[in-house]
Amino acid sequence: MTVPRLAVWKFSSCDGCQLTLLDCEDELIALAGQVEIGYFLEATRRELPPPYDLSLVEGSIATSADLDRIRRVREQSKYLVTIGACATAGGVQALRNLASLPEYQAVVYARPEYIDSLADSTPISAHVPVDLELRGCPIDKRQLLEVITAYLADRKPDIPAHSVCFECKLRGTTCVTVAHGTPCLGPVTHAGCGALCPAYGRGCYGCFGPMETPNTRAMLPLLRRDGMSDTNITRLYRTFNAEAPAFAAAARDAKEADG
Repeated sequence: MTVPRLAVWKFSSCDGCQLTLLDCEDELIALAGQVEIGYFLEATRRELPPPYDLSLVEGSIATSADLDRIRRVREQSKYLVTIGACATAGGVQALRNLASLPEYQAVVYARPEYIDSLADSTPISAHVPVDLELRGCPIDKRQLLEVITAYLADRKPDIPAHSVCFECKLRGTTCVTVAHGTPCLGPVTHAGCGALCPAYGRGCYGCFGPMETPNTRAMLPLLRRDGMSDTNITRLYRTFNAEAPAFAAAARDAKEADG
């Protein structure tokens, strides 16, 4: 029987989502007996030739070399799953999309003329077909293991599309907005973190990006009621998932209201 071949690829990112896979520890040992690692430079120098049954892709497309490479990865992969905010929404580096790239480069680099960079940082799905997007900054290891085992078993991954509010209810966490008037993006943010921040008394800041059907427009008056200025609302949406359409639209609404 042919052993499924797994590949893990890095584009413009911090490696945190790849490390989530390595942090699976005991589960990873069991998984290693079920798959063959074809490409995963974070874990091994050994490379096996394509095709790959499942490719996990971390990072955004930020250079012309990235564009060529992601197309090759897509051609070589039966299934391609993007992991993390960079791969699904452009990441923190997508904040540069809101300003002039040459200005940023002049500030950061002594010789910016040597820097090969696209004007925008964009998600993988903007360039190639993607079979599943796994959100988070970083991703949740339970969801990652579900995705890998599901594709190995040739079934659809069971990844929830609901909001962080559901997770608060499941763990019995009191709503920080209702109880304390704390600004919180939980109602419009994708589940997966286990409602970690509300469990410690602070509002969700949207690191898992927008849920499936977010009503970000309805959140604006709620955030204002809880003491946030339109400037701070704009900043809240423009963090890890600035290029996610729903969050980008919410940031524009708040900025326009701010004048």
